[in-house]
Amino acid sequence: MAKPNKKGPLRTVDVYCSRCKTHLFKYRKGGKGSLVKCFKERINEDYTEQPCICPGCGGEFARDVLVRGTPAYKIIGGKAYAK
Repeated sequence: MAKPNKKGPLRTVDVYCSRCKTHLFKYRKGGKGSLVKCFKERINEDYTEQPCICPGCGGEFARDVLVRGTPAYKIIGGKAYAK
């Protein structure tokens, strides 16, 4: 499998917690689909203190995984959204 493009897309989206609406990070997202995974190398600004834990409500919104050999956060369904 091919690795994701390091430079990535130029369009950024803001990722928020679904429960408490806390701003989690700014992410360079490609494509029109919903937010399923976030490659760590594409995160511009990270507002979380602990990985995958919301600073506002303390809930887990993602899991730390390897996708195609690249570290990423796999978003748990409905726990975070992109705007």
